[in-house]
Amino acid sequence: MSEHVLADAIPLHLRKPRLRRREASEYLLHVHGLPIAVATLAKLASVGGGPAYNKCGITPLYPREELDTWALQRLGQVVRSTSEVTR
Repeated sequence: MSEHVLADAIPLHLRKPRLRRREASEYLLHVHGLPIAVATLAKLASVGGGPAYNKCGITPLYPREELDTWALQRLGQVVRSTSEVTR
């Protein structure tokens, strides 16, 4: 879980250890402020580049720790000026 979000601030249905794709999308928005659509997570699961997940039958389940790691990598480093940004 993100260090910046208190556990009590996360809705109960998003506190499970693994989240379905719809819940993962909601978690990323609620905890990290990243508006990632369910369809985007599905596409990234197909082509790569998305958060790691487990499969339970046909259902993808995203561990919250993996969502946190992926979100922080996607956000990148905090900078104070555009001259600090590297690609």
